[in-house]
Amino acid sequence: MDIHEFQVHIWRIYSHHDSKRGLEKTYAWLKREVEELGEAIKSGNRDNIMEELADVLAWLSSVATLLNVDLEEAALGRYGKGCPKCGSIPCKCPFREA
Repeated sequence: MDIHEFQVHIWRIYSHHDSKRGLEKTYAWLKREVEELGEAIKSGNRDNIMEELADVLAWLSSVATLLNVDLEEAALGRYGKGCPKCGSIPCKCPFREA
């Protein structure tokens, strides 16, 4: 499954909830999931980290769909040719080392 297919899949599962909730509240859920991911990372529990990464991706997908943005198109448009600053793969930006 590619990113676009995943986005469509998530929309099929949750569109009725996301549509009712709207963009602002869906974005608020995304922020909470990112915070939960941070807590999972601190705990070091790999199963919990994987669960929270999946949740962040799903909520990001919902936000993108509500904004009528194809997440795969956006990601590849920005990063498909390498670093968006220097254009290299791997990135050669000296300020990224810090």
